[in-house]
Amino acid sequence: MDLFERTTIDKQQTTKNEPLAVRMRPRTLEEFFGQAHILGDGGLLRRLIESDRTTSIILYGPPGCGKTTLALIISERTKSHFERINAASNNVADMRRIIDQAKRRESIDGKRTILLVDEIHRFNKAQQDVLMPDVEAGNPVLIGTTTHNPFFYVNAALLSRSQVFEFKKLPDEEIIKMMRSALSDKERGLGKISAICDDDALAHLAKVAEGDGRRALSALEVGILTTPAGKDKKVRFTMKVAEESIQKKAVLYDKNEDGHYDTISAFIKSMRGSDPDAVLYWLAKMIYAGEDPRFIARRIVICAAEDVGNADPQALILANAALQVSEFVGMPEARIPLAQAAVYVACAPKSNAAYLGIEAALKDVEEGKVLDVPDHLKDASLDGDAFGHGKGYKYAHDFENHYVKQEYKPSSVKYYFPTVIGYEKKIKDWLEQLRRQT
Repeated sequence: MDLFERTTIDKQQTTKNEPLAVRMRPRTLEEFFGQAHILGDGGLLRRLIESDRTTSIILYGPPGCGKTTLALIISERTKSHFERINAASNNVADMRRIIDQAKRRESIDGKRTILLVDEIHRFNKAQQDVLMPDVEAGNPVLIGTTTHNPFFYVNAALLSRSQVFEFKKLPDEEIIKMMRSALSDKERGLGKISAICDDDALAHLAKVAEGDGRRALSALEVGILTTPAGKDKKVRFTMKVAEESIQKKAVLYDKNEDGHYDTISAFIKSMRGSDPDAVLYWLAKMIYAGEDPRFIARRIVICAAEDVGNADPQALILANAALQVSEFVGMPEARIPLAQAAVYVACAPKSNAAYLGIEAALKDVEEGKVLDVPDHLKDASLDGDAFGHGKGYKYAHDFENHYVKQEYKPSSVKYYFPTVIGYEKKIKDWLEQLRRQT
């Protein structure tokens, strides 16, 4: 029997005992969800598939986003022979046998072979090397799928002979469409069951699934099949059922509503108020609800500058580091540097003197109190010295303590009033020492 025969997505091959996610695999590009950046109208991968000109490709991305499903769609559209193996369970002998058959098939009837290798990252270098000569020759044509970055796990030589396409997590709206399709499909889905699904329940499954369509469909199936019908013989899929089905409680946190703004407000005010325990709770709530870690990090950076300021300049450095690290490592690991930075900002001494200073200065400028630059501070480059620009300027480094009294602003208005808290007390003392210097 052909290795791929049982894995076809032909509707005749699916059975009611298979999981909903398997039964509902899209059979055509028109049924496919997500990945519009490569499969949308005019997209390169779509053109390759529709013209049956598929070359060796590597599909990589998170679980449940459609990599294997797309490979199976290719198997239905291509005129080539199709084989499938899994790098976790098949060995070099299996590959050699498929390659030998592919060569014979091509020599006898001129038909090429497409080989799907699931989890190709599990092949070691030697196993990948077995594929390389024949992939380079164009038979078999390789389709590799992986959840790992292929540039780290696939041989450079094999990569250079393949096109790499990155799959992205499915957006929540696509997952909801997928679930509604399953609910209405009487042939492969849950359409024969009279079910009423609350919108917020489906939205919860989509959010918690985090881009994994398979996880969302599995939770939906569990919830529908295990919930008894009511007196009206209809199954009600509510938020409570959704929470049980996917084993995660919903929190009041809508990114476009009050839950979002109220929580981030509490988070910022807790950092400003020096309560690290409250900070960690509100941070946990945002992480649990799926908030963008970059949004959280930006709020920590702002608080470090506005509310801690020069009382502890290290706070801004650490907050900025957390922002950069959160973008680099992503979730869930990003929660650790975010927590470290948020707690540091909460525990740091506070001063908003720099913030109040810039606000006061901006107000003066906005109200029309625009001052001319004194001549001795003007740029003397080019022909500026002919107009007296820079004349009389005193170079601070030529004087004691690298400071000299001179007019830097033609106004006596002050904006920065350092506090005596934390490091800012040193700044205050230093400025007072300089101003006493004659």
